[in-house]
Amino acid sequence: MIRCLIVDDEAAARTNLRQALRPHAHWQVQAECHDADSARAALDRLDVDAVFLDIQMPGRSGIALAADMARMDAPPVIIFVTAHSGHALSAFDVHALDYLLKPFDDARLAQTLERATDLIRLKRPQAYAFALRGFVGDAVRASSPHAALSHFTVRSVGMIESIAVAEVRWIVASGNYAELHLADRKVLHRATLRALEQHLDSTEFMRVHRSVIVRKSLMRALSVEGDGVYLLHLRDGATLPVSERHAADVRTHLAQRAVVG
Repeated sequence: MIRCLIVDDEAAARTNLRQALRPHAHWQVQAECHDADSARAALDRLDVDAVFLDIQMPGRSGIALAADMARMDAPPVIIFVTAHSGHALSAFDVHALDYLLKPFDDARLAQTLERATDLIRLKRPQAYAFALRGFVGDAVRASSPHAALSHFTVRSVGMIESIAVAEVRWIVASGNYAELHLADRKVLHRATLRALEQHLDSTEFMRVHRSVIVRKSLMRALSVEGDGVYLLHLRDGATLPVSERHAADVRTHLAQRAVVG
């Protein structure tokens, strides 16, 4: 049995979610709260495994409550509920957190519950708390033009892992996943390349192909292999494809670095 808390300032939204959860018998709603303060009080008296948390609420926001929960030794898994799409959603994937976009259908809810259930069963509260703190910090820094991600939170079967962005050499798209290439291994992360690019420091990373982002300091030379076909040669001997639309930016970066050097 998974015990959950619903936090939303709209009564209709709380009712809709409670009814949508009824077919999922192992999900048991312990309480419903209309704001962050009442939810904080409920968390103090109830033992819950998961929280459905609306982000935009009068008074303290869902992010503020998430920040409180991130300081807990073993925070419950949060399923963020939001009506905002687009760029804001990329942060959830980057930090391996779950969300529901209003309005959601039964299929999307079932998928989210499955992912949340897997995460709860991992029983890695410290790792999850780290991921939650990363997300909250990212949300707080979002207004800063120099905000950049410092860690990826990667979730796979049986584990949740934090990987420092400083360890990442390049990233390759693989469907709805991204391959993070480190010095001695590669890690599959459930996030799109577009989502990751939005959270990386543009002074350190460059998009060189629709499916490749690379650390600038590793770039050594660009070669032309054919009509509109380019290869980027890295300092460690690896080669990566460069699309024609990005070739000029790569050349400019290499030329500027040569001047500085």
